[in-house]
Amino acid sequence: MELKGKKINFLGDSITQGCGTSCNEAIFHSIIKEKYGLAEARNYGEGGTRIARQTEITSLIRDRDFILRAAQMDKDADVVVVFGGTNDFGSGQAPLGTIDNMDMHTFYGGVHTLIRTLIERYYDKQIVFITPLHRHNENGGLGTWKPDGVEQRPLKDYVKAVKDVCEYYSVPVLDLFSAGELCGNTPEQYREYTTDGLHPNDKGHAILAHKLGKFLENL
Repeated sequence: MELKGKKINFLGDSITQGCGTSCNEAIFHSIIKEKYGLAEARNYGEGGTRIARQTEITSLIRDRDFILRAAQMDKDADVVVVFGGTNDFGSGQAPLGTIDNMDMHTFYGGVHTLIRTLIERYYDKQIVFITPLHRHNENGGLGTWKPDGVEQRPLKDYVKAVKDVCEYYSVPVLDLFSAGELCGNTPEQYREYTTDGLHPNDKGHAILAHKLGKFLENL
């Protein structure tokens, strides 16, 4: 894909928003805009937000889920990049569900609903998903904030769900969980590439930009 002159909508959570970076210019999509000459790199990242619809409203900001916001983005984008799922793992009420589940109040169903929303809105444009990154405590426990009584599944199950549903709709996936060079659950990369084991710092965003830029170019 030729990226020069393209308008790209980036839908995500705090990582897309830029949490952990020193300035807007260091966020991965800003780097891509500068390097490839994008016409627009629109930041639709909101911290703490999840893909799946939550059954209980706990915060007017955190519960502005991806499905809701997908329908509010500018429609003239040439490409839509979705980067989420880590907050569904870390703090979501929604159960994981299964590939056959279309209920947006499950994670599988939320990804189904989100992709269908995007296809309806951007039917002739390129839609791309990015898997969650490795993070500290990715098997649950300390550092996650699941409500009482909600089953805690490992992050890799959410990664698999993103890949499963994207495959169902033939949506390309950049799998940064399997081959992203960013692994916040190791002490060395925690210190070098993240601020807290979850949010990439400037160095981490530079890696994200390189990986995503090459991925988009090869579509």
